[in-house]
Amino acid sequence: MDNKVKESRLEEFIKNPKKALWRLALPMMLGMSVQAIYMMADTAFVGRMIGGTALASLGYIFPYFFILMGITFGLGTGATTVIAQFIGAKDKKNADNTAEHTILMGIIIGIIIITLGFYYGDKLLELQGADKKTIDMALDYFYIMAGGSIFMVLSIFFRSILSGEGEMMFPMIVMGVGTILNIILDPILIYYYQISGAAIATVISQALVTLVFIYFILFRQRSYVTFNLRYFKYNFEILRDIFRLGIPASLSIIIMSMGVMVFNSILGSSQAVAAYQTAGRIEHFFFLPIISIATSLVTLVGMFYGAKRMDLVNQIVKYGISRAVIIALLFSLLFFFLIEQIIPVFTNEQRIIELTIQYFKIMAFAYPFITIGMTSSRIMQGLGHANPMLILTLLRVVIISAFLAWYFVIILGKPVHYAWLGTLISCIFTSFVSITWLRILIRRSHKPSLEME
Repeated sequence: MDNKVKESRLEEFIKNPKKALWRLALPMMLGMSVQAIYMMADTAFVGRMIGGTALASLGYIFPYFFILMGITFGLGTGATTVIAQFIGAKDKKNADNTAEHTILMGIIIGIIIITLGFYYGDKLLELQGADKKTIDMALDYFYIMAGGSIFMVLSIFFRSILSGEGEMMFPMIVMGVGTILNIILDPILIYYYQISGAAIATVISQALVTLVFIYFILFRQRSYVTFNLRYFKYNFEILRDIFRLGIPASLSIIIMSMGVMVFNSILGSSQAVAAYQTAGRIEHFFFLPIISIATSLVTLVGMFYGAKRMDLVNQIVKYGISRAVIIALLFSLLFFFLIEQIIPVFTNEQRIIELTIQYFKIMAFAYPFITIGMTSSRIMQGLGHANPMLILTLLRVVIISAFLAWYFVIILGKPVHYAWLGTLISCIFTSFVSITWLRILIRRSHKPSLEME
């Protein structure tokens, strides 16, 4: 694609912001839908072909890889915001330089993750109090995933770069192909290698996705931002902006990961952890449209803010949040009334089924409030304010949710589903805080500039 076509995307988005939101969000939703299908299929394959212990193993591993993904996604959204604002200001040179910094940063992060994973993997799993059988099975999965983590990091960063320029269709196609390959390989490799096979299938698919991105973006140059690493010039200001916007977002996701670890410890039994893990994967179907809309809002708000069009920022914020809440309400109804028919697909262990149903009967009421908090935080990031996301996550996950779960289950000795009640309370409270904070920041942004606070 030539740069002239790519250059016109900003004007196209300014002309019709509502259409632009769906043009960005729908391809991402489709790509994430394929990913959600994979996660559900992976859970079903592991749960039915290996058993409940394997599901619990994934539950203990998940927080650590969520931390790694959190660091990557956080810095990636920082890069998305910086690129979008430079494009909004029609500064292609710095947009290109931001993309180059992002890829080199991804390579360094990938190497660090591999090193730490191999040296400290067993110690990290022991911290959650898992039994020896579960830890041994978890490590079979963990080491393989850690070894291939550089592909996960680079694929996320490539997608973040494309998001910054408003390109969602191409990464959706690439990620979709990788996910389909993963689904095909999963049952075959699990059959021969048990839980290690699931990890091998994931690494192979992520490696393919990364190689496709490298070929089409670096060599074929089919993106608006272009790479010329031979003439790369270090720019501290760009790197500072990526980290200033990305680190709070990364820390917020790390806090959520730590919250999962705390919940694993509070839940105690491997059956409760397996139920929590299974529910989280099913819940991904709710998160995929909400994350797609929220991520698209980062791009659009960043571009409109960079172009000094606060009228368009106001318009797209109201439209985006209202549509996301409607979608969340539909998922609340779906999970509340149909979860009994969905759960048996993933496991035939009755106690896990019962606990997962209890989870959704409570959490179904939380989804609209989760949506308000998530979209508001991402919008504030698009405006150049990353700290609200970190503070709101800390408030929701640690100060309210984890504390209430500990108080209900450990101190009062209530059943484990009281932990979900604590999460519901935290989601309701932080949603009101987040929307109020967003309104204050928008009122203060009467004179937008590229200089982010």
